[in-house]
Amino acid sequence: QGPLVESGGGSVQAGGSLRLSCQAPGSIFGPNAMGWYRGKQREFIASIAPGGTTAYGDSVKGRFTISRDNAKNTVYLQMNSLKPEDTDVYYCTRVGVGRVPHNYWSQGSQVTVSS
Repeated sequence: QGPLVESGGGSVQAGGSLRLSCQAPGSIFGPNAMGWYRGKQREFIASIAPGGTTAYGDSVKGRFTISRDNAKNTVYLQMNSLKPEDTDVYYCTRVGVGRVPHNYWSQGSQVTVSS
């Protein structure tokens, strides 16, 4: 299986927006839920099932939106109303039952929010 390739991220002031994208090999994306995590502890951010059902971590509810394009094997994370505490490295992966991430990660994207 090939790599999960992220793009997006960067630096923004508090209140701003950023968008992350993650393209995965078909063998990983396929009929699986995909999601985003952040930091060394891999805090759960959001997940999306193949049919579009979404779930969010409490810290980002109402501010972040996850979406997917099944034709492009790509999952997105739109981040609005960013806060300095959102500063971290963000990763995407396949998501299993109970929001347990698959141990095969993207390269990570740095998101920095200044106050």
